[in-house]
Order: sequence, then structure tokens, then C-alpha cells
Amino acid sequence: MKQHLIHIIIFFSLLASSCTSPKPTEVASPDGHIRLAFALDGNNRMTYRVDVNDTAFIALSSLGFLAQNGVNLSDGFRVIGTNFSSSDETWTQPWGENKTIRNHYNEMAVRLADASDVQLTLRFRIFDDGIGFRYEYQVAGADSLLLTDELTSFNIAQDGISWSIPANYDTYELLYRTQPISKIDNANTPMTFKTGNVYASIHEAALTDFPEMTLKNTGDKQFKSELAPWPDGIKARITGGNFQTPWRTVQIATKAVGLINSGLILNLNEPCALETTDWIRPMKYVGVWWGMHLGVESWVINDRHGATTENAKKYINFAAANNIEAVMFEGWNEGWENWGGTQTFDYTKPYADFDIKEIARYAKEKGIEIIGHHETGGNILNYEKQLDASYQWYADLGIHSVKTGYAGGLPNGHNHHGQFNVRHYRKVVQTAAKYHTTLDAHEPIKDTGIRRTYPNMMTREGARGMEWNAWSDGNPPEHQVMLPFTRLLGGPMDYTPGIFDVLYERAKKSKDRKQWNMKDSKDCRINTTLAKQIADWVILYSPLQMAADMIENYEGHPAFQFFRDFDADCDWSEALAGEPGEFVVIVRRAKDKYFLGAATNEEAREVAVKLDFLEKGKTYRAVIYADGKDADWETNPASYEITEKRVTADDTLDIVMARGGGQAVSFMPV
Repeated sequence: MKQHLIHIIIFFSLLASSCTSPKPTEVASPDGHIRLAFALDGNNRMTYRVDVNDTAFIALSSLGFLAQNGVNLSDGFRVIGTNFSSSDETWTQPWGENKTIRNHYNEMAVRLADASDVQLTLRFRIFDDGIGFRYEYQVAGADSLLLTDELTSFNIAQDGISWSIPANYDTYELLYRTQPISKIDNANTPMTFKTGNVYASIHEAALTDFPEMTLKNTGDKQFKSELAPWPDGIKARITGGNFQTPWRTVQIATKAVGLINSGLILNLNEPCALETTDWIRPMKYVGVWWGMHLGVESWVINDRHGATTENAKKYINFAAANNIEAVMFEGWNEGWENWGGTQTFDYTKPYADFDIKEIARYAKEKGIEIIGHHETGGNILNYEKQLDASYQWYADLGIHSVKTGYAGGLPNGHNHHGQFNVRHYRKVVQTAAKYHTTLDAHEPIKDTGIRRTYPNMMTREGARGMEWNAWSDGNPPEHQVMLPFTRLLGGPMDYTPGIFDVLYERAKKSKDRKQWNMKDSKDCRINTTLAKQIADWVILYSPLQMAADMIENYEGHPAFQFFRDFDADCDWSEALAGEPGEFVVIVRRAKDKYFLGAATNEEAREVAVKLDFLEKGKTYRAVIYADGKDADWETNPASYEITEKRVTADDTLDIVMARGGGQAVSFMPV
């Protein structure tokens, strides 16, 4: 009898234990090395954890949201069902680092409900290169929802090293920090880090109608999601009671370059929504732009005006003579004279000295595309009033590519990265698509892979770009070898590389030069070697790739042959070697040619690269654009040398880079 009572006691003890601490529900990556477990804690609050190679990677972390008016989105839930599925497909895109992408994952969809019948599906997808999860809520009877906070956290199990920029709801144009994970106060995403032998990067995918997610360290390496707010403090406004969030993502790799080679962000976006994409094509371009940043030309109409009919034709002629598909013009339209004031631009009224009809006719005659420019100065209300008319006007002129800009404060207390402006960026992409127009967005919302759904969203800025070198202390030599492991994990960047006059010798001699920003350009320079500027055309991926210098600095320059040969329409890419902020080596194939870019930070470096990416059985003419033997980013940045050799897939190339230097190689089949 006593033994029977003991068995009963044990049974009810186990039952009570299982009620207070439900068993976790688990899903693993296809190769099994990443495992994610979901569980409700003793208070029926949602949690998850992630192990990599059987080692704790993300310790128990919170999930959920908070909302106004007593709507429960975080606790008191019960699991009502769990569905498991798998997918393994290959899809193609009209352009990209890789035109063919494998989408291979295991999915766990946990269905939950609370006492008020709020329904939630937590959808987890586990890939061999990381994880993604999102919330899919159904709140019965709700006309609208006001979200006040997100509880999602990433409790990183072990300390390590990290690379990130501070969280900021208005700009990403900040320098990257290398610091212990535990020392990060807050960060924007992608936030890249290494813990143990694992590299990872926290970001988000498919940000379409939601505020951006930043990360706040709430103590002991636990990073909580912080959403960019509306002016009244509300984080997200939801129409109706049903909504799904962007995917919260963690890319995971055993090597740093594995993060660059990951397709996870694109795979978590919806397939292409456009009926046709044959009007979308990558292009190389030059433009009337850099002279303004150096102060030798101006955006506004005056005696230094850059965007004139005469100058436009000069750039078109240069493009036509140098195998360059397009030319971009800034400062062409009325409104620049109000900069710093109302910042009200007119997008269909050119300045008097810019005959856009004649320029468009001349460009068509020469076979050159025009990339238009819409600067808003942050006045998006004015821009939206003109949106359809301005894109129709451009299309009627045969202009089907537009660079946008948002350099200025937004109206009514909004910030650049909140839900209000995320909706605006989306509206611009969709409007442009109606007129078969591609986009290059500056001062954008960060890239989260929507180019899969709208491939006319081709490139964007979203980090400290080239212009910072013209009127500040500039981007340090580590910057370009940091970006591929951080900012570019989200998607392409229009960094505007390729400055050949690295010390601004021509600009400093100009009698027209005037200071216009933080620091006089006479006291500025590019903090790299010339060879590294060439390598950046390969390293800093953009399907709209710019040779950003004034064309006078390219004319007759032997090293400009690399850009003439370069093809922005690549089919396949692979990061071969590198460490964040130290160095990187990337190769891209375009049709039957290959282009390799390598760069280093402040340290000189040698890297041996196997050429087994070349097609077997073929011989290639390798044209090598290297740092000169006496090159140094500080003391002799312009020193370079060009050599040629015959190579095959069986060869190894020894890449020698000066301090702050780099190397670019074009491989042409013999």
C-alpha cells in the first residue's frame, strides 16, 4: 500500500511539473547543427533558445509584444498545435550577387491562444546558415491595434567580439565599433558578432509595414528589440486585428565569410511581385556629383553649377566612349536654392541651364541611360504629392532609373526609420514599378531583402559612404573591409566608390572650390590607396555601380581600364577569405569573365588565393591592379602597378596589399 501511494505521489509530482514547465518544442536545421527550442515558462510566457553544434548559442530568451487597451500579445498563452514542414527549392532572380539561390529549411509553426481567444502563430524557419522567426497575430473583433513595445530578446550565451553601429532612428551613417558583446549599449542591425567559434549577425527580413528593429543591451548580453517610435511614442499602428511582423533573423556561420555568402535574408522575403522584369538591368554609371561634395561645383544654379546641359553632354560622351551604361545628375531641378529652409523641390521643373529634353535626346542617340535624381530634403509630404506625376514625367522622357535622397528632418516629428516612413519608402518602390523605373535610395530604411519581391529596388546607401571623405576626417581604412560583414549583409550598397584623385590634387588647385560642409575639402582626402579604390568596385556590391570621381581624373588613366572591363551584371559571387574590419577577398562572375577584389585595413597583408573558382580546362588572362611596392595609404596612396599573367583553375594567386591598400583582378578567358 505504501509503495502504491509513493507511485501516486510521483505521478502527480511529474504531472504538476509538466504543467508548470511544459516540454520544449524543437526544430533543427537540415544538416542538424542548429537547433531551436520553443517553450512556455511557468507563467505561460513564450521563450526560445538556440544551440549551435550542441553548444548554447542563444540562451532562454523572451518573445511577444505589448499593446494598449488591454490587448494581450505576450503571456497567458497555451499551445493548441504545432506543425512541422520542410522546403528545398531553387529560385532565380533577375539580378543579384547570385542569380540562383537555394531555399532549404525546416519549419516549425507553433499555434497558440489565450483566454480572450487571441490567436498567434509563431513561425520558425531553421536554415543551415541561420534562423528566422516571425509573429502572426489574429485579435478577434479589433478594429485597430496600438503596439507599445516588443519583448523579443536575443540572450547571447557567451561573450565575444562584435562589430556594430549605435542604434539611431534617423541615420546609419555612423562609424563601426569593434568591442566585446557585453560592452554594447545599443546597436542597429545588422549587428555582427563572434562567440566561441561561431560568427553571427542579428538583423530582420521583409520590413514592409512596421518600424525598424534596433537592439538594446538590457544586461549580461541580453539584447532586447527596440522599435523606432511614432512621435507620440506608439511603436506600430495596426489596421484591423490581424498582422504579421517582419522576420527576426540570425545568420550563423563557422567562418566570417559564411555570413557574406548567406542567402537567408532574401529567402525570407516573398517572391517577385512584378509581372515582368526584363526592363530591370544592372548598370555602371558616372555622374555629376563628386564635384559638389568637393566644393568645386554646386547643386544650385550659379556660376559653379554642375548640372548644366554642356556638362551633361560631356559626361554622356565619356560614358559612351568607356563602356559605361548610364549617367546620373544631381542638382538639376528647382528647389536647391531653398536648402536648409523649406526644402521644397519641384520634380518636373529643371533649372534654366539644364535642358532635360535635349539631354534625354542626346543620351538616347549615344545609347546611354539617364539616372534621374529626386532629393526630398526629408519633405516627404511634398514628394508624395508629386510622386505619380514626377515618375510619369521621367518615363515620358525615357528615364527609367531614379536616385532618391532624404537628407533632412522629416515633418511632424517623424523619424526616418519609423513605420510612417517605412510605408513611404514602400510606396515609392511600388510607384516606381508602375513606370518600369528602378531605384537607388539614399538616406533609406535599411535593406531587409525586399529586392526579391520588388527587384526594381536595386540599391541603397544606409551607411557612411564616399561623400564623408570630402568634408570630414573621412572613413578609416578598416571601413570598407567592415561593410561586407555588417551593412552589406542586408543587401547592396551604393557606396559610390572609385576615387582616383585620392588626395584631391585637382580639386585643391581649382579657383572655384568653396567649403560647403563640416570641413574644407582642402584638408580632406581618401584614406585608402588607389588600388583599393579599384577593388571596392568588386567588394562593395551594387548592381548600379558608380565610378564616382570627376571624369577628368579618369581620362587617360591606365588603371581605369578595370572599370571599362567590369560588368555590374554578375551571375555568381563568393567571399573567399576575410575577417570583419581586417581584410576581405571577394570574387564575382559575369558571363564568362571573373572579377576579384581584395582589401585590407591599416595593416599590410599577403593572402594566397586559390583560383579553383575559374572554369576548369580554360586559360584566363589575369590583369592585376595592385599596390605599388612603395604604396602606403598615408604616405604614398597613388602608387600602383598593372601586370598580366596567364592562369588556370589549378593556380594560386599571391595577393600583396600595402597598408590601407588592396588589389583588383580581372580574369578574361583566352
